[in-house]
Amino acid sequence: MTTDRAQSPLRVVLTDLNAMVVESWRAAFADTPGIEIRHGSILTEEVDAWVSPTNSRGRMDGGTDAAVKRYLGAGIQLKVQRAIRSKYAGTLPVGSAVCVPSGAVNPKFLISAPTMHASSQNVSETLNVALACAAAFQAVHRQNLLAPGSIRSVALVGMGAQTGRVPARVCANLMWTGYTLFNDHCFENDEDLRATILDQLDDIEKAPATQRVRIAPPTGRSRARR
Repeated sequence: MTTDRAQSPLRVVLTDLNAMVVESWRAAFADTPGIEIRHGSILTEEVDAWVSPTNSRGRMDGGTDAAVKRYLGAGIQLKVQRAIRSKYAGTLPVGSAVCVPSGAVNPKFLISAPTMHASSQNVSETLNVALACAAAFQAVHRQNLLAPGSIRSVALVGMGAQTGRVPARVCANLMWTGYTLFNDHCFENDEDLRATILDQLDDIEKAPATQRVRIAPPTGRSRARR
């Protein structure tokens, strides 16, 4: 089940140390208002929540995950894995995300969204970036339903672009898809989210690498708009 929603006032920061990812974001989000794009570390961003791409077990042992764990302390991994055990029986599917209090002033929350099942998995031939990005933004929805206004700003890195080996332009376009879905719909469960994305993007490999895809409303499972 989904609900349509008005344009979100959420402040979104896209930041990465990879200059190719940053330039690809600038192209993909060029006509998208309200997005701040930076070349730098997520650890310097003063926002309510950081989004960290992870693996299905929540092992924060590489890439952004490892940097976030060093910054926030080893206890953050315990919080993430506890949430995964509590809500997902220990394995967080791609297309789901958990949001946990960080224990810090900045950020107040960490959103962990898997782009891969195991650490350092090549996901360049998958839709995992779109699934993970969309799931991360849905986690914002759900946290704000629990505590209205608790997440008003969020920062993300290039999901899957480092250890997942997703090409920068593909990463940027799939993240754009995930973000626009956040603005259009609030999903009540992960299964609907995954089904909507997989159904509408199943032939995306036939499209040019520079082409963005916006997910159509899930009612009727109509094809995506390109």
